[in-house]
Amino acid sequence: MSAANLEEVEDDVLNPDFLARIRSEVGKSGDVLKRALGKVCGLFDARASLVFIDRSLNEVKQTFVRLHEAAHGFLPWQRPMYAVVEDCEKALDPELADDFDREANVFASEVLFQGAAFIDEAADKKFSIFTPIGLAKKYGASLYASIRQYVSKNRRNCAVLILNPPELVEGDGFRASFRRVVQSSSFTEMFGQEQWQLVYTPDDQLGAMVPIGGRRSSRPRAVVLKDINGDPHECIAEAFTQTYQVFVLIHEVRALTAKSVIVKLPND
Repeated sequence: MSAANLEEVEDDVLNPDFLARIRSEVGKSGDVLKRALGKVCGLFDARASLVFIDRSLNEVKQTFVRLHEAAHGFLPWQRPMYAVVEDCEKALDPELADDFDREANVFASEVLFQGAAFIDEAADKKFSIFTPIGLAKKYGASLYASIRQYVSKNRRNCAVLILNPPELVEGDGFRASFRRVVQSSSFTEMFGQEQWQLVYTPDDQLGAMVPIGGRRSSRPRAVVLKDINGDPHECIAEAFTQTYQVFVLIHEVRALTAKSVIVKLPND
């Protein structure tokens, strides 16, 4: 915030009356306002170099919103575009944000995880779903952001499948619907992006990983995925949930198409 020459307003003022006044001022001045499509969780006022944050958000979310708003003021090609920028949840979602907000999200992520510091520190630890979970608090990031960073920048062929909480169905079964997937570049190159199901159940090899019955995690186990050529690969999958969503981390171990060749030598 200091480097961007921005000041954060500590008071919780992002209420309807405040927003109406700001919008009226911008309208009368003829300046450009980027208006949020939903509830405003962050606002950057370029006229006064001020950042406003919804104080009802948890501390981790406030940190990301702060950095997102700072990006609007710090990036030289963004700052002159709008007099006031309002941001809602859609602007902070990496899957839904437009190009303007996607740039701010990337900036916020790079600052939050200190460039390569997070992934370098993670690389020195065992490959596991618990590695980014363990580092999340240190970097002041959410579990989702930490796991996403861990997978998307990993050198391994890995992916994390993100599912909605399982819904119990008649009997002992459940259905966990697909939310999104994050893949490393090498995983995408090998496996593509089209193999994920819309719904997972206990009868699926990945659905069977979903922790239920009050469990928070499931142990690593072997699964088989086919690459874009249809060749099978042995992978290891493990899962974790914090009740809001289920993370299934998958990484490729080896191809299963290799053939052993035995050469019989004549006796001496």
